[in-house]
Amino acid sequence: MKTSINRILRVDGSMRTQGSQSRALTDKVIARLEAGAAQTEVTRLDLAATDLSFVDEAWINANFTDPADRSAAQKEKLAASDAFVAQVKAADTLVIGTPIYNFSVPAAVKAWIDMIARARETFRYTENGPEGLLQGKKAIIIITSGGTPVGSEIDYATNYLRHVMGFIGITDVTIVDAGRLNFEGEEKVASAAAEIDQIAA
Repeated sequence: MKTSINRILRVDGSMRTQGSQSRALTDKVIARLEAGAAQTEVTRLDLAATDLSFVDEAWINANFTDPADRSAAQKEKLAASDAFVAQVKAADTLVIGTPIYNFSVPAAVKAWIDMIARARETFRYTENGPEGLLQGKKAIIIITSGGTPVGSEIDYATNYLRHVMGFIGITDVTIVDAGRLNFEGEEKVASAAAEIDQIAA
């Protein structure tokens, strides 16, 4: 039986726009989620086609200035980050497809995370430590790699992404393993597709 509307934020982290396995598997996740909901709204963020700025001194100064006191220049500096945060806040489900580059996430994925992990916006500090503010959401993360085993001691992407999601309050995180595609390509793609079918079910 189909459920109610599911607002999905799709984030593509691969810098390859053609022939990307993470994009193909993310397509499958989206299709299965769309089939399982009475209505879906999918917002797509393609990091390969997005002008992502890195955090710099001006950004930090703007971010830690009280919103009521920010200058026009500071508001402009945070505009892209504000938009990314709004996308995450509006979503019920985040679907993130990313390869592992050099044992970790691509630079664009890290830059996006730096834009959305913001005190007072997506987390806050309390007397008991940091608290994520985005509870009640889900994240499905598709991880591909050429040779790095997903979840291994040399995979610095998977646990990082899981931790960041939890840090901002998203603790319902599912990892789809499509690693070592250079060695187990067809087998791993098939097993990842089977995982995706189970998630959607």
